Amino acid sequence: MSSRTITNRALGLIRRNRGYVIAAVALVVFVEILERILEGDANRLDVWAYQLVVVRLRTPWLTPIMQSISELALPVVLLVVLLVIEAFAPGRRPGLVAAVNLALVTLLNLLLKEVVHRPRPDGFRLISETGYSFPSGHSMVAMAFYGLLAWMVWRYERDKVVKWLCMLGFALVICAIGFSRVYLGVHYATDVIAGFCVSLAWLMLYTRIVVPLWLDDEKERPDTKE
Repeated sequence: MSSRTITNRALGLIRRNRGYVIAAVALVVFVEILERILEGDANRLDVWAYQLVVVRLRTPWLTPIMQSISELALPVVLLVVLLVIEAFAPGRRPGLVAAVNLALVTLLNLLLKEVVHRPRPDGFRLISETGYSFPSGHSMVAMAFYGLLAWMVWRYERDKVVKWLCMLGFALVICAIGFSRVYLGVHYATDVIAGFCVSLAWLMLYTRIVVPLWLDDEKERPDTKE
């Protein structure tokens, strides 16, 4: 068997299992960050992010925008979105799928916070927050919740333009929420990145193991237009 054949087979195997590959890479990054925090190592990324985001980018006009973006991960906003999902999203019981995902990732975040016990940044917060810092709950919720919505759009939407616009929009929302937490001074950059990683790994497994139990195999509702 030639090396080219082996390479093609390996690439094909990766493509068929790309969800698990993404989950594995995300977990590796998460564990690496976690190990550094548990060892008490100063993280250059946190220092660099502080200098860039807090020192250079903070301005009076940007602060209320960042506060509004951060609120996209608040329970009341997520509840409204859940109701919209249940009413309009295709598949069987899409609202339940999203609600269970949100509940489980929230419990996972609380568990990780209690295990790590990382204090929040002190001295440059713009809003009041309680609890531990690692990993960022807003970032975990954003990746898991809005990431699942992106997955639903990718699965059910047939219009390619709409599909890609929605995917881009959800990606921007997720990144903006994470950025806002660093900007507001309530999380370190590594809190946000770790939150994204653990939720991304969770989402890859959730959409392959749990979601198929509740969503049907149809790509669209019968009355969906081409």
